[in-house]
Amino acid sequence: MSRLYVPNDATAVACGADRVALKLEAALAARGASAQIVRNGSRGLFWLEPLLEVETPRGRVGYGPVKPSDVDGLLAAGFLEGGDHPLCVGVVEEIPYLKNQTRLTFARCGIIDPLSLEDYKAHDGYKGLAKAIEIGPSATVEQVFDSGLRGRGGAGFPTGIKWRTVAAAPADQRYIVCNADEGDSGTFADRMIMEADPFCLIEGMTIAGLAVGATKGFVYCRSEYPLSLVVMEKAILIARAAGLLGKNVAGSQYDFDIEMRMGAGAYVCGEETALLDSLEGKRGVVRAKPPLPAHKGLFGKPTVINNLISLATVPIILDKGGAFYRDFGMGRSRGTMPIQIAGNVKFGGLYETAFGISLGELVNDIAGGTASGRPVKAVQAGGPLGAYMPVSQFDTPFDYEAFAAKDALIGHGGLVVFDDTADMAHMARFAMEFCAHESCGKCTPCRIGSTRGVETLDKIMANDRRDANLAVLTDLCQTMKLGSLCALGGFTPYPVLSALTHFPEDFGVAPKLPVAAE
Repeated sequence: MSRLYVPNDATAVACGADRVALKLEAALAARGASAQIVRNGSRGLFWLEPLLEVETPRGRVGYGPVKPSDVDGLLAAGFLEGGDHPLCVGVVEEIPYLKNQTRLTFARCGIIDPLSLEDYKAHDGYKGLAKAIEIGPSATVEQVFDSGLRGRGGAGFPTGIKWRTVAAAPADQRYIVCNADEGDSGTFADRMIMEADPFCLIEGMTIAGLAVGATKGFVYCRSEYPLSLVVMEKAILIARAAGLLGKNVAGSQYDFDIEMRMGAGAYVCGEETALLDSLEGKRGVVRAKPPLPAHKGLFGKPTVINNLISLATVPIILDKGGAFYRDFGMGRSRGTMPIQIAGNVKFGGLYETAFGISLGELVNDIAGGTASGRPVKAVQAGGPLGAYMPVSQFDTPFDYEAFAAKDALIGHGGLVVFDDTADMAHMARFAMEFCAHESCGKCTPCRIGSTRGVETLDKIMANDRRDANLAVLTDLCQTMKLGSLCALGGFTPYPVLSALTHFPEDFGVAPKLPVAAE
């Protein structure tokens, strides 16, 4: 029997994957043909979605993007045997975009049936947990520390140090909280894991619980991810029924269980302390630090709060060893990063690779430049609070410290590309407007500063005392950067100042000429 794959990923579904699956079922029945249809996750090649795949002796052959009206033609062309068709993209693993990646965290995405525990285990699933049970909590923490894994949510804090701190904190109860509140523009890595490889996250959280002595975990997911919630809740039930969650996990002495929680759409709840308030049933408001969540977090107990990608990377670190993971990357940025390419590009999607690749290679070679065919003007890296990086900075390696040296952020790994028609003054205004809309209101620099920022930018664009208001804007940005309680207000100046620095002409300001050498 042929085995066919139709993605049950939010991107693919938005492009018609459910309708394609229904049409495929009906067309097969009408022909009296039998085939197993697997609703896998996405491979991350979004320009090909819905990407249908069929198992053949030479590998899985792909066809995409497929519409329901294409199904009859595909079957007539021998789709079930991997036959030739204008939509055929060949063996999927050989597509350069996919073949040239270093997939560690996303090794199973798009390959397995997301809700098949057997499939997950056949692709090295739960080997990491078995190793953690074998070596015990303290050695597990040290493996994560030795790997050099840093927080993949934006802050880049060493994961092993956070785990050490929670494990050492005296308490009768500890918690693991997965931050899946993926609110940055142009990001979708968290969603892809939840929809394509949910057991990977469950395994990673279970290892974290074992390592620090936590018996309860929560996944805080954004409300805009209803499909992720459905898949994760089914996976949790399957894992629990298999003895991989609950009492004596996998026959060990350790207990651990997981619950899903949905946010209500507040961007600020991606900040760890606002997320904790929301989890506790309160309005999501940023807490002052100290105390740190590692000492006094959820319900006042020591809490590990890690980004979803950090936790989903833990299984391969325990399976292969911290040294294996540390061998990828550059400088203090170890391992791989799932870079999410979006905006005005030909080939948008997820590209997992070791740290060190240049921004220019990502935009021009991998993403194929702009979809409009016009020159690239800027790339916003790190979400709506990230800097706008001009083409002159495309030699910057994708590395935490290298980006910081350019007053830029890696953030969650999102890249949004703009062509030369983009007005960067309007984009700077959007950053302030976004901050004003999403501010929790606790601190004055963010609450008032962002609103005044919108007003000041409006005056600059209207040429109302432009020079004076540019000085006000610069001063306001410094106040927000240094005085805000969290990164929402503190990072909003990055897109504003980078746009003003690199694209002054969009603000009606003459570009600064380089000083000639004497």
